[in-house]
Amino acid sequence: MPLDPESGLGGAGRNLLDASTSPYLRQHADNPVHWQEWGPDAMAEAARRDVPILLSVGYAACHWCHVMAHESFEDPATASVMNRDFVCVKVDREERPDIDAIYMNATVAMTGQGGWPMTCFLTPTGAPFYCGTYFPSTPRGGMPSFVQIMSAVTEAWTDRREEIDAMGARVGDHLRANTVALPPTDVGVDDRLLTHAVSTVLEDEDRQSGGFGGAPKFPPSALLEGLIRSSERTGDTAALEAAVRACVAMARGGIHDQLAGGFARYSVDNDWVVPHFEKMLYDNAQLLRVYAHLARRTGDALALRITAETIEFLRRDLRVADGFASSLDADAAGVEGSTYVWSPSELIEVLGDDDGRWAAEVFEVTAAGTFEDGRSTLQLPADPDDPARFASVRERLLTARAARPQPARDDKVVTGWNAMTVTALVEAGTGLGRAEWVDLGAWCARRLVERHIVDGRLRRSSLGGVVGQAAAALDDHAALVTALLTLHQATGDVAWRDQGLVVLDATIDLFADTDEPGTWYDAAGDGLITRPRDPVDGATPAGASLMAEALLIASSVAPDGPAVRYAELLEQTLARAVVLLVKVPRSAGHWLAVAEARVAGPLQIAVSETPGSAGALAAHARSIAPGGTIIVAGQRDSVPLLVGRGPVDETDAAYVCRGTVCGLPVVDASSLAAQLA
Repeated sequence: MPLDPESGLGGAGRNLLDASTSPYLRQHADNPVHWQEWGPDAMAEAARRDVPILLSVGYAACHWCHVMAHESFEDPATASVMNRDFVCVKVDREERPDIDAIYMNATVAMTGQGGWPMTCFLTPTGAPFYCGTYFPSTPRGGMPSFVQIMSAVTEAWTDRREEIDAMGARVGDHLRANTVALPPTDVGVDDRLLTHAVSTVLEDEDRQSGGFGGAPKFPPSALLEGLIRSSERTGDTAALEAAVRACVAMARGGIHDQLAGGFARYSVDNDWVVPHFEKMLYDNAQLLRVYAHLARRTGDALALRITAETIEFLRRDLRVADGFASSLDADAAGVEGSTYVWSPSELIEVLGDDDGRWAAEVFEVTAAGTFEDGRSTLQLPADPDDPARFASVRERLLTARAARPQPARDDKVVTGWNAMTVTALVEAGTGLGRAEWVDLGAWCARRLVERHIVDGRLRRSSLGGVVGQAAAALDDHAALVTALLTLHQATGDVAWRDQGLVVLDATIDLFADTDEPGTWYDAAGDGLITRPRDPVDGATPAGASLMAEALLIASSVAPDGPAVRYAELLEQTLARAVVLLVKVPRSAGHWLAVAEARVAGPLQIAVSETPGSAGALAAHARSIAPGGTIIVAGQRDSVPLLVGRGPVDETDAAYVCRGTVCGLPVVDASSLAAQLA
């Protein structure tokens, strides 16, 4: 019989999550379960007690994670079984994406599907032998109860250990076999490839409701950026029109918070009406980049408004001392979406009869409702004719909503998500002439560099100024490089570039697969049964595609020697992505965006400024240049792109290059626009 931790003969004997830097783990610090964090201590305890590890993975904004916690982890009887028969390990998937990736692959391999909460049973060496997702507290819907599952696992562990060891070995072999590098191909990353990728994506468009595929619908953020860049490069309007349809549908649907700004994680229906209400930083960072790019590209008033409102949402609702918080919960007071939905009578109660009925019509709030209990999410099919009345209604509703129970916030500052936010803020600020947005991005980047680089090693996250022990992943490193190099371009400050190149060189050393040039591991791999590697873009871009973007920029702004190395790595990395762009381009949105920028040249604009320049020519370049353009401004010889390039007739001059081919310098806005056309 396994040793009982409470007997004092083995085990932690108590819950160890109270000092965690993850708000999600801290949510479980009061559970009667003897949770501990992932690490060698947990594995050593499992080996000493000769019991399996019970691994539970989730995240703070996850609705069903909360359900399983309330049903099982807060129940003393269930906890007693867990403590007696297992070493119980809790993991925040946002803090440890490497662990999440490994065991999610195992869960999908065993069950054919995945999701959170994820529940896996492991040998003391970390080999998974039984995996699932949510298990109910009592049998229902053909699902056994969580206690029944644990009892069956314990019986197998005691009586059929050889079968478990064999299963763990098979799953481990499967996981290692599925982390092979993308194959090299003879197909080049060129216009023909990108035309194929874009046309394949457009075949899957939902032209009626916007977006791609069916419910549940996730914002296709990176893919939209790729489509906009494709349209800018080729002049083909089909890609731009598809991006506009998706952006308008999301902006006017219930997935967008029509009162406070910001976007929910996904829509449960085809029409973007009813979201899963959690708001993630990574979604809003990526969508900010898209809407800002669209506003700059088209001048569309809706895109500009959504850009400004999303930044205000980030500033007001997610900003913390060291960056931006990870998410807002889907639930408030245990009820999903309760903060956000309205009935006609509730609108009248807050606004009065006339404005209440008018608001119900404007926001499509009906007696039947679109959500639960006759309540509706707010939509905005069209802008009202009376902007002043609309602004007053929104303000009063938002004030009333603030008195409702509010969703919890995960204050964890994740490096990669904050870095993507920095890039979006800086691009929005430079492209739309809002210096305060650039300043906000610079503040966040400064905090990341000051806090998250510890003893020369980048960390994944922090909470309340305390940096977590988890090492940063590939996506954290690569996104931070892009953010720092984007700030360098916006400000002309060489310190941002130098810091970015230091991080880039460390990234190459830590994550490059030297046996397969151009391929990248997602994690450093310390203490894991396999080293995860997933080049497919998902809700966030793949680490490898983010690395391609970092290399693309670095190859233009770095000094000549390193720039050549970065350019070579870029070509090797993009060559590996060909198979994705050929076969699954919808799952390669960020790859498409980077490849579009690469095939466009990459396009580089160097503005040589006179002393005391007002920067008008550089500002104009940033407002009209296609997405992915590298733009630097400063005095002659101040940075590599300005070496040997000076003003013309004591006037600021712009030098436009596509790859290694450059045009003559131009000194006015119309001539610059002509060269970019």
